[in-house]
Amino acid sequence: SKHLETARIHLSDISDIWIDFVNLRSEKYAENSRIPTVEDGTPEEDAFRRDLTINSLFYNINTKSVEDLTGRGLEDLKKGLIVTPLPAKVTFLDDPLRVLRAIRFAARFSFTLAENL
Repeated sequence: SKHLETARIHLSDISDIWIDFVNLRSEKYAENSRIPTVEDGTPEEDAFRRDLTINSLFYNINTKSVEDLTGRGLEDLKKGLIVTPLPAKVTFLDDPLRVLRAIRFAARFSFTLAENL
C-alpha cells in the first residue's frame, strides 16, 4: 500500500531481487469499513493478518532462515496453492479486494485456488 512505511532495497547483483522491509502490524476492521485501525503488532499477528499464507513468510536475517508462523505458507508455496491464513470469509470480509489479489496470484504463478476460497 502507498500509505505504509516501507523500506525497499534492490539487490541487482543477486538476480535482480527487490526486498521490502515493513514494521510488524496488527489490523482491526470496524464493521462496514475497509479502513483498518493499524497498531504495532507481533510477528504472529502480522502473519495472520496477511491475505495469503504464501505472503505471510518472514526471513530472519539473524538465523538466515524462513519463518512460517502460519505453519502453512512454505507447504502452500511448494504445492502452488492459494490459501488464506484465517478462514477465507474472515480474510475477504476484512478486505474484499483480497479476492481479486488471490485470483491475480493464482493466474500469475499458475497456482491453484484452495477449494474453500
